Amino acid sequence: MQTRKKVIKNGVFLIAVFGLTVFGVFHGEDLQQVYAAIKEADVRWLLLGVVLVVCFIWGESFIIWYMLRSFRICLKKRICFLFSSVGFFFSCITPSASGGQPMQLYYMNKEKIPVPVSAVVLMIVTITYKLVLVVIGLGILAFGKEFRDHYLREIFPVYYLGLVLNVLCVGFMTILVFHSRLAERILMMGEEWLERLHLMKRVEMREDKLRDAMRTYRETAQYLKRHKKVLVIVILCTFVQRFALFAVTWMVYRSFGLIRIHMTDVVLLQAVIALAADMLPLPGGMGISEALFLKIFAPAFGALLLPAMVLSRGLGYYSELLISAVFTGAAQIYYSVVQKGKV
Repeated sequence: MQTRKKVIKNGVFLIAVFGLTVFGVFHGEDLQQVYAAIKEADVRWLLLGVVLVVCFIWGESFIIWYMLRSFRICLKKRICFLFSSVGFFFSCITPSASGGQPMQLYYMNKEKIPVPVSAVVLMIVTITYKLVLVVIGLGILAFGKEFRDHYLREIFPVYYLGLVLNVLCVGFMTILVFHSRLAERILMMGEEWLERLHLMKRVEMREDKLRDAMRTYRETAQYLKRHKKVLVIVILCTFVQRFALFAVTWMVYRSFGLIRIHMTDVVLLQAVIALAADMLPLPGGMGISEALFLKIFAPAFGALLLPAMVLSRGLGYYSELLISAVFTGAAQIYYSVVQKGKV
């Protein structure tokens, strides 16, 4: 019952944010003109964008498959593709992508994968996923003065906020992994402090969950120490995976026959949007991503800015949501029908 209420609450929140985003973006715009511009886009480039979205989802499934093999757990790649699809679908529809990994754990458990192993694998996926954003953000900060001044001047506060939040997140997760006992003491003290202020009720089960989480982080640290080569390969794969999604906007750019700006600039601009929106409590960064696109891509797309935003978000977020929804449905059918036949 509580789960159903949560699903309904998330659904209402998603629809509300979507409605506000559509109103904010299209209010006062000539929709016929936008539609006419979209019709002129070269479909071949847009199809390549869809292929990149599939590659993005497949990229995580390969990483999961590869890490599971290091635990001597051999699954077919298509099963891991279902895991990644489930993760992306529930991440797309929940605030701060909070629903993705719990659902992945649920489906991975159906393959009899030990929960500690699943938790370690997904923890590393999360750390490397955010690490890529941090590396790109710091790279732009250190070496991209001309790039920042040209494209990011109007969104400096949001860019720096996103960078700081992601650095803090990666830093905190690193402390959790490599100094889990220190992290456990800090979290227990914080929980005790909140209880004294009557901001949180004392629940014994919460402490047990916290200790279980700390155990997972310690196991992650041990895994990383034993499998340094695996970690390096996962980081490289994550860079390629994220590049695939960022490059979708380049396909939109080319679909309009534009060639003035180099692919690197377009990909980095899309990475900046991901960096700024990643930590905000909005499904898929909805609302903020569209607003940032309209700000920083204006020099690239000019009069085609709004149609470009519609196509870029349509491919990069909504097609990802649709594709992952289809394979999440396939996962549900597979595990509810096919697996029952094995019992």
